[in-house]
Amino acid sequence: MRPITLASGQFGDLSLEELCKLARKMGYEGLELATHAHFDVHRACSEDGYVEQVKETLSEYGLSSYAISAHLAGQCVGDRYDPRLDNFAPARLAGQPKAIRDWAVDEMKITAKAAKKLGVDVVTGFMGSPIWAFWYSFPQTTPEMVEAGYQEIYDLWTPIFDVFEELGIKFALEVHPTEIAFDYYSTERLLQTFNRRPVLGLNYDPSHLVWQGVNELIFLRDFSDRIYHVHMKDVKLIKDEKAGVLGSHIEFGDTRRGWNFVSAGHGDVDFDGIIRELNQMDYQGPLSVEWEDSGMEREIGAAEACDYVKKMNFSPSKTAFDAALKKD
Repeated sequence: MRPITLASGQFGDLSLEELCKLARKMGYEGLELATHAHFDVHRACSEDGYVEQVKETLSEYGLSSYAISAHLAGQCVGDRYDPRLDNFAPARLAGQPKAIRDWAVDEMKITAKAAKKLGVDVVTGFMGSPIWAFWYSFPQTTPEMVEAGYQEIYDLWTPIFDVFEELGIKFALEVHPTEIAFDYYSTERLLQTFNRRPVLGLNYDPSHLVWQGVNELIFLRDFSDRIYHVHMKDVKLIKDEKAGVLGSHIEFGDTRRGWNFVSAGHGDVDFDGIIRELNQMDYQGPLSVEWEDSGMEREIGAAEACDYVKKMNFSPSKTAFDAALKKD
């Protein structure tokens, strides 16, 4: 069966050992280790014994790691700078767009090397986007501007992917607003931009598709050959004619919003259909719970989400339901 893991980024206030103890208590089988919180890629590459220490801590609590996440550094590679990126990069680089980008490119290359040392072959993350601010097309966005944005991402990420490819590590982009690929057609275009290079795949997170109105099952089916990792995260659409999908600048968790991320099983994502699609494509990787529900106590919610995903993690039938009706 597919292992049930927990994305560690939302638990960055806990030490690795504290999180391992909690994850084990909640029933998880592994952790998707966030590089900004629980797995230091620089120590992994330069400090003797660090990786072994991480593995021993995981093992002590019966946990494994199948992927590491580098969402924050990856965002800094492709984004147009604004002060929010200062929160994702080292404090010494605050306010320095070129320095932040240079740091991020090097950080992603080091992340691939650290993943190799840890023994995982998938890094999940973001790529950023130099054209996300143009999404509404007013003032008018020209086709040339869009093409230049995809080309910039290609130029920035190709040297990173060269390192990933050399080491046998795959990068799984989480399709997400603010990314160069944020829905079906932008994902299709990104893969075409990189000539469907095998190193680039997807961290499938249905919650970011459903609120946009993208069918999460069609997306999964059509990009089945690029599903390198799966996030089990839910989103609840709120039927309130005052609230639109753009969020109204209202913080997550506020019930006035048109939608909110919620614990798995509390929203509108078709997890039953997702498992059936994953079975059909023979996906055997982890189901990683990325727990983001501002309206529910964290430990209760993450434990409940683990139980829910375990119930949903069924295998396909080995026989047709009507096989017994056939006669020779």
